[in-house]
Amino acid sequence: MKRILTLAALPLMFAAGFYCARSIPVVHAAAPPLTAQIINIPALSESDISEIRPGTDLRARNLAVADGATVSVQSGDVAKHFHADANEIQYIVAGSGKFTLGDTVHDIKPGDLIIIPKGTMHAGSQALSGRFRAIAFKTPPQAPDDTHFVP
Repeated sequence: MKRILTLAALPLMFAAGFYCARSIPVVHAAAPPLTAQIINIPALSESDISEIRPGTDLRARNLAVADGATVSVQSGDVAKHFHADANEIQYIVAGSGKFTLGDTVHDIKPGDLIIIPKGTMHAGSQALSGRFRAIAFKTPPQAPDDTHFVP
């Protein structure tokens, strides 16, 4: 009888544990405090940004990390990809050429603002005038494994 009661109680204990676990808040590490500064994006040299990422033509450097968003500078072409969990907004500072957004190829130039909802395929390539240089805002901050290349 004791064994039957124990077996009958197991599903209830599991359900109670599952319910309690769902109510535990997920805690993310807080971003370090921002540093007050002025950064002249066009004046950054390519090496100031970073080394070229292996297998790409892209350099990227985080400029600010805050709770809920990051701001970085990116330079170079990038192959077709998407981010499953991060929205991206790019402001083109330098370079002109072609930018793929979804299924459409657009001509872009300095001053253009590109809004890329998460899950949207995008690529910057075929720069016609200089290297692309953009300020990229990502929200929420992009996880290291959230770049999914598309053939």
